[in-house]
Amino acid sequence: MQRKFYDKQPFIVSVIFTFFALLLSSCMNRSSEPIAVPKEERALIRYVASEYSTETKPLLEKLVKEFERKNPLIDVELQVANWDILDGIYTTMISKNQPPDLLNTNVYAHFAQDGLLNHLDEIISPELAGKLYPNLVEMDQMNGVQYAIPYVATTRNLYYNKDLFQRAGIAAPPATWSELEQAASKIKALGEAEGFGVDLTDNETQASLSYVFYGSGGEWIKDGKWNINSETNIEGLTFLKELFDKGLTDPEPTVTTRDEKQRILGVGELAMMISGNYFTSVVPKEFPELKWGKGPIPVKDGTPPITFGVHDVLVSFKTDHTNKEALSTFLDFLYDDRAYEEMIKREGFLPATTTVGVRLSEQDEVMKSDLEALSKAKFYPVKEPSWQAVLDYARKMGDAVLFEHTTPKAALDQLQLFAETKSNQLNNRK
Repeated sequence: MQRKFYDKQPFIVSVIFTFFALLLSSCMNRSSEPIAVPKEERALIRYVASEYSTETKPLLEKLVKEFERKNPLIDVELQVANWDILDGIYTTMISKNQPPDLLNTNVYAHFAQDGLLNHLDEIISPELAGKLYPNLVEMDQMNGVQYAIPYVATTRNLYYNKDLFQRAGIAAPPATWSELEQAASKIKALGEAEGFGVDLTDNETQASLSYVFYGSGGEWIKDGKWNINSETNIEGLTFLKELFDKGLTDPEPTVTTRDEKQRILGVGELAMMISGNYFTSVVPKEFPELKWGKGPIPVKDGTPPITFGVHDVLVSFKTDHTNKEALSTFLDFLYDDRAYEEMIKREGFLPATTTVGVRLSEQDEVMKSDLEALSKAKFYPVKEPSWQAVLDYARKMGDAVLFEHTTPKAALDQLQLFAETKSNQLNNRK
């Protein structure tokens, strides 16, 4: 028995070795097959940004380069456009079915109604959503959907040349229309400068109308309906035309823009104008010798003071390559406190985030008061889908009212009719 066992042992060992050899060969063959590597998916974000100043483009270019370095699978195509050509750029992109993934603009409702926009509440991170000012966020919602998010904001105020005021014997900035007329008359009598700068160019006609609408106790919309040709609004536009007819405004309200008027004020040829917070950083930088002051927007005598605010937004168009995760990552980077605070300071805006707002308010009492005013301010009717069309139509009013003998009432009647017609057309398309 013992011998028989040893006689079979070589055979058994041979079988075992053969089995393991075959098993090893099988494993080696399997391991030699190429292993599929997960494919890296690249994301593209076409970002069209508005040019606020000479600071805008270099700031954003720096930010985009830093973002792409930290997120190598996300490409950001940045285009910075002046406000004068911004509408034409994104309109052309939309017509070619290549809309921007991200657009910095001041309108959104008509895009939302046409179904062109992504829902930003499905894109932005909870962290970003939680630090945006609620009153601004609410203005960018329609039917509970977040179609836009606030990017920057301003409040508007009267800015004036202190030296001119002193020489004209004006003790304080005018708070009422009668005081504004008196101050402009005193400036005119000096023979050195124009009194009150009025911007009725394509960029700011809607703002100048808002100053006199709200300043007379009127509004753009009342009880959900357009109220453009109300008696109070007509009174406001009539006052503006009378100032012009009396030679108390600058001579070219429909030609020189707000930015150009700021420079005219800076060199001492204009006494006062209404502008935004950016005045305080942009103008003194260009004209360091200028002594300037700040006052309220003048209102009709007997009318309560007003605060008027403007905010710009970011919207995201639906595209054939929309990548919500990439967009969320980029928006977090764009609103990162460090980078966002730098932009706010250099451009002279009010922040749309509470984190930066609180920090800057602790450093600057003016910022604190401006943000408090912003929380109570009146704004454009940006939720109305026909607002963009009304805004465009209003741009034609300056020359008609000032030079073509169209009465303020006739002009506002026409704008009211246009607004109602456009709103009905849009509602019928639903």
